[in-house]
Amino acid sequence: MVGAERQVQQVQQVQQVRQERWTASGVRLRQVTSGGGRGNWLFVPGGPGLGSESLHGLVAAAQVPGAAWLVDLPGDGSNRDRPAVPADPYAHWPEVLTEAAQALDEVVMVGHSTGGMFLLSVPELAAQLTGVALISSAPHAGWRPAFARYAQDHPLPGVDTAAERYARQPDDQTLRDLTLAAAPWNFSPSAAADGRALLAGLPFCHDAVAWADAHFDDSYRARWTPGTLPTLIVSGGRDHIVDQRLWQDEPGFHGPRVLHRRISEAGHFPWIENPEAVRAAFTDLAGLLGP
Repeated sequence: MVGAERQVQQVQQVQQVRQERWTASGVRLRQVTSGGGRGNWLFVPGGPGLGSESLHGLVAAAQVPGAAWLVDLPGDGSNRDRPAVPADPYAHWPEVLTEAAQALDEVVMVGHSTGGMFLLSVPELAAQLTGVALISSAPHAGWRPAFARYAQDHPLPGVDTAAERYARQPDDQTLRDLTLAAAPWNFSPSAAADGRALLAGLPFCHDAVAWADAHFDDSYRARWTPGTLPTLIVSGGRDHIVDQRLWQDEPGFHGPRVLHRRISEAGHFPWIENPEAVRAAFTDLAGLLGP
C-alpha cells in the first residue's frame, strides 16, 4: 500500500506544469519535472489522440535525471483551439517533432506506442537527439495484423457495439467509448482497474486518429535506426497491442548501445504494472548517456 500511495503522489507531482511553450508549428511542450542532472527528456504520447496526459505515470515512474517535458503535436490531445495551433495542424505531422528537438538542449526523446513510431519516421531526429527511448512501440506496421488476430481470438463484451457507433459517428465521445470498451486488451488483469482509470481521464481527439488512419498507420516503417545513439527499447511481456517480437528481426535495433528491457507480466502501458522495472530501465539508459 505504501508503494502504491507513493506512486500516486509522484503522478500528482508530474501533473503540475512548471513551464509551457509552443514551437512555430504549434507543438506544445510542458515541463513537469526538473531533476538534478543534465538533459531534457521529451515524452511523446501514443494513440494518437490520447494526449500527453497519458504519460504522467510514465514520467513519474522513469524519474529521469534532467527535465521532463510532455509533448503534444498540434491538433493532438488537448493541444487544440489555441492561437499557437495552425489552421491545418496535421499538415506537417510527424515531421514537426524536429521543432521540439530543436527547442531545447541535450534532448532525449521518449515515444510510447505510436509516439515511438512517429520518432522513427523522422530521420532528421537521428542527428538532433542525444538518446531515445521506445516504449511499447514497433519498427514497422506489422503489429497491426497481429493485433487484429489477437482481438478476434479474445473478444471483449461491448467492443463490437462501440466500434459500430464509432464507425457511424466518429467523434471524441465515441472514440472514448470505444477505447474504454477495449481497455482490458491493454493491461494485465491485476492492473485493469488502474488502466481503465488512466484512459478514462484522457482528452481524446478523433481528428488525430483519423489523420493517422489515413496517412500513417498502414504504411509506417522506421526510416532510421539508432546506430551509436544510446537507445532504450522497453516492452511489456504481455503487450497484446503491439507485438514486441518484431524488434528481433530488425538488425538496426541491436548493438552495445541499444538496451532491450522486457517487463514480465506487464501490458501495453508497462509503468502501470511495474513502475520499478521501468525506472530501472531508464536508469540504465541514463548510464549510457553519461554524467
